[in-house]
Amino acid sequence: MRDRRAPDTVASVRLLRLVSGLVLVGLFAPSFAAAEARCPIAAGVGTAVANVPAELRLAWIDAQLAHGAHKAKRWTWGWGIGIGGATIANLVPIPFVAKEDRIDWYTGAATTIIGIVPLLIAPLDVIADSRELREKIAARPSPPAGGGDRPDVCPLLADAEARLYRDAKNQADGQRWWLHVGNVALNFGVGLFLGLGFHHWGAGVFNAVGGSLIGEAIILTQPTASIRDLETYRRGEISYAVTF
Repeated sequence: MRDRRAPDTVASVRLLRLVSGLVLVGLFAPSFAAAEARCPIAAGVGTAVANVPAELRLAWIDAQLAHGAHKAKRWTWGWGIGIGGATIANLVPIPFVAKEDRIDWYTGAATTIIGIVPLLIAPLDVIADSRELREKIAARPSPPAGGGDRPDVCPLLADAEARLYRDAKNQADGQRWWLHVGNVALNFGVGLFLGLGFHHWGAGVFNAVGGSLIGEAIILTQPTASIRDLETYRRGEISYAVTF
């Protein structure tokens, strides 16, 4: 249907709409710019997430570290309780065995204690990193009234990315070849100690083989979630749907 208004009236209406549109763009441009703000990417985490909103990247890392920390705690406590039980199991029979055989049980207890120490003094980094990052996020100021990213998002995201990279490296270091070699060397050293030192070859072989197998089980079952999370982040395959 044709507009029957006078040409001057139509032109005036169009001009008014144009001016109104420019005013609205001027008012909301800061919000759009804030919403599209991009943060630098920390070293080692790739550039595939460059176009992903900063708040989403931060929320994704927070959720994944929390998931990894949960797994790390279960692994630490599971093995810690198991090895602690093995230590007690080696100490309980000591009063009831011949004196010349007690060295076997003392050695077994000492070996299991050695296995507990790393779990207690050097837990996986993701446990502390997840807790500290969550505390920082909880302490953030309220978002700006006009929407968009919070002013602290870039430094906080840089910290989160650095933690993700560090946790992945920490978990990779926990399964390096030299740990396998060290585990076998330690346990076979214990076996030789009992065999050569006290001629208890049976106990020596049992400690060497059994201790090596348990040590390998600890190493191989160590959580590696942060390694996979870093690979996913480097590929830019993150989304709002964070799965656990």
